Amino acid sequence: MEIREMEPGTDEAVARSLLRVQRAAYAVEAVLIGDDRIPTLRETLDELRAAPLRWLVAFADDAATEDEVADRVATDHTAADDAAAGGSGGGRLVGAVAWTEDAATVDIDRLVVDPAVHRRGVGRMLVGEVLTRAGGRTVVVATGRANRPARALYESFGFVVLGDAEPVPGLWITRYTRPGPEERAAATRSA
Repeated sequence: MEIREMEPGTDEAVARSLLRVQRAAYAVEAVLIGDDRIPTLRETLDELRAAPLRWLVAFADDAATEDEVADRVATDHTAADDAAAGGSGGGRLVGAVAWTEDAATVDIDRLVVDPAVHRRGVGRMLVGEVLTRAGGRTVVVATGRANRPARALYESFGFVVLGDAEPVPGLWITRYTRPGPEERAAATRSA
């Protein structure tokens, strides 16, 4: 497994693969939440390429078995490990995470994983990489309120519920935050 920062706006092949995985991932979420009005489910290639987001993309060597992917996740294998080993950047796109950021906050805009590798740690690896890059900043994310697997993933990283919102009538999301280390320490001291 290799994770690389990518720019879909400048790489046509990555953008097309990313759109395929995104649509497949959000189709699964639509089933989980009982609503297919997820805006990114219908995003066009041009819209995806134009989105002002930073992207990390996970590639799996087509020869890698599911057990090998799981082993790399379990041992906290990172993009830096691949670079140190001379990773070639080949393989099949199996997931991606996109975010925006400023000096205080990282906002995870989307996390998509190819359904063929769901529950194998790809999403965990991508979120972990964003959290590492966030450093001491607060990280926020939203997911479908009924998307239990995504909610469990974020909660396992220490995200806490901010509340629910209804961006489209009848389409409910849950918003999460993961305060930076200083805020977490202060909350622990006051508890």
